[in-house]
Amino acid sequence: MSIVKMKRIRLIALAKDKDALLSSLLHVGCVELKEPAELLADEAYASLLHREGSAAAQAKAQLTELQHALDVLAQYAPQKGGLFTPRALMSAKDLLDGQARGRALEKAGEINGHARAIGALNAREARARADIQALEPWSAYDAPLETKGTGLVEVLLGTVPNTADFQALAGAVDEAAKAADVRELGADRELRYLEVLVHRDCRQQALDALRGFGFSFAQLRDLTGTVRENIAGLEQELRSIAAERERETAALAAMGGARDELKTGLDRVEQVLATESARERLLAGGSIVYLDGWASVPEIPALEKALSRFDCAYELSEPTEEEYPEVPVQLRNGKLVRPMNMVTDMYSLPAYGSVDPNPLMAPFFILFYGMMMADMGYGLIMMILSAVILIKAKPNGATMRYMIPLMGLCGISTFIWGFLTGGFFGDLIPQMRGILTGVDPESVPLWSLFSPLDDALMVLMGSLVLGVIQIFTGMGVSMYKQIKRGETMAALCNEGAWFLVFILAGGGIALNMVTQGLIAALVVLVLTQGYGKKGIGIVTGILGSLYNGITGYFSDIMSYSRLMALMLAGAVVAQVFNKLGAITGNVVTFFIIAMIGNALNFALNILGCFVHDMRLQCLEFFGRFYEDGGKPFRPLNINTKYVDIEK
Repeated sequence: MSIVKMKRIRLIALAKDKDALLSSLLHVGCVELKEPAELLADEAYASLLHREGSAAAQAKAQLTELQHALDVLAQYAPQKGGLFTPRALMSAKDLLDGQARGRALEKAGEINGHARAIGALNAREARARADIQALEPWSAYDAPLETKGTGLVEVLLGTVPNTADFQALAGAVDEAAKAADVRELGADRELRYLEVLVHRDCRQQALDALRGFGFSFAQLRDLTGTVRENIAGLEQELRSIAAERERETAALAAMGGARDELKTGLDRVEQVLATESARERLLAGGSIVYLDGWASVPEIPALEKALSRFDCAYELSEPTEEEYPEVPVQLRNGKLVRPMNMVTDMYSLPAYGSVDPNPLMAPFFILFYGMMMADMGYGLIMMILSAVILIKAKPNGATMRYMIPLMGLCGISTFIWGFLTGGFFGDLIPQMRGILTGVDPESVPLWSLFSPLDDALMVLMGSLVLGVIQIFTGMGVSMYKQIKRGETMAALCNEGAWFLVFILAGGGIALNMVTQGLIAALVVLVLTQGYGKKGIGIVTGILGSLYNGITGYFSDIMSYSRLMALMLAGAVVAQVFNKLGAITGNVVTFFIIAMIGNALNFALNILGCFVHDMRLQCLEFFGRFYEDGGKPFRPLNINTKYVDIEK
């Protein structure tokens, strides 16, 4: 079906039915509500209608609460399970159960409460350790900290930089104050910690001398008791914090079984958020509500059946060409073509009313990928991985549901091309046979039809021929679109003329009439490339078309040489590692070295081939006919991350 046809829906219903109406639309899953800002900009409508209020902010806060609880469990109660665990199956009715959603939120609140308690304990621990670190340099001071001296003598506690000369400092204080004594309690890399006993009458003179050496009073707050008693109290507090944190951590570890309930709760809240976000796009006025949106045509019978249960009036209309930029795009293809949605999603969706490139691109993408990888071993790995993930995990995410089947299809193509070239992890089999039998691996006959190394020129020519076929396909689609719009002459004078040029040039080469073929091609271009232009524009159009067309088509076709280059590079790298392993003459070491090398080669090529294949599709192919800029269709529907809904 490719690009799904859409119809615009305008609906008026009773305000008392709005919750049930949104619930029905959620189940049908085929209506995307439009943003009503444009309608509200009209004063006539704005005086009658207003936006509906919603609880979307509350739903978002609940999502945050549930996700945070899951993150907490991931840290304190790690999940132990299989790599490809399938998602749970649930009915739509169970998913929308409000009581179950409430229980999940309560569980999330309890988990987050324990997490907050641990956070508070960590903060207390950090403060206690900082206080211990601040007190330890003063541990030699054995007098109670609340004691500031006697009636005649004052105790001054403070610090000076470690670079200060203690003997010079003590002498300066003694000379200035006479009745004073300075004692060093401790030192570290930055400071010296001092106790100064000074007669109260000489306090100011002693301070003046001390400040000359950078003296600062100690910041010991309002502590009581000795330094050692305070450190002991803080260490006891640390032990108490550790015990309490252990209890909180154990409580979180015991709640690991709530993970599935939280995940399902998150999916449940997602449906609430989707409904509330849709509610924000409703317009209310008195006892009615109004919605405006887009509905996918294949589901309209189900939509009409759902709407028949309400007292409402609605209109379904075909979008006009002026509305095409606003119409959302949904792609719908068969199983073999559907994985190509991954490519168009990464690039850009086609504009509504244009051509879906996926059915046209699928055979080329899969063929080119397999040609670049071209190894039976790599193809087997890709097919097995794809099958295991599809069967075990049943991926349904936005990317994985396309990427995994695409990997399997490309694996089939890779295996076929590997069979044609005789590649099985490079030349693993001939090298292993050579080690076991002593036969020169080069003399072992292969089942291949051709070799990337020995027949590189043939592979290059085949790559360019495939490129011409894909470019011709794109040109043909472009001609079809122009003719459909009534621009027949433009189609014939543009792509049609270049089709004829290629045929004449190719025929001239095949019939050994190169000169005649080129002259005929030149005549065709002179006669057609001035179409639609006047005066001097005809000459510039012909010259510009000659230069841009020839250089453009030549460079585009040569881009397909990367098919040969990557096929050759992958084969060479695999053979190099196989030969390195074969040098040892031992089957075990050969196999280890060969598998490590092939693993690296596979990892590089599985990504590299995808990137280069994407480039060929997006630049060389799409540039011929593709109209991008489509907006994805985002209907109000049940969309889950952790569970699957029973059909």
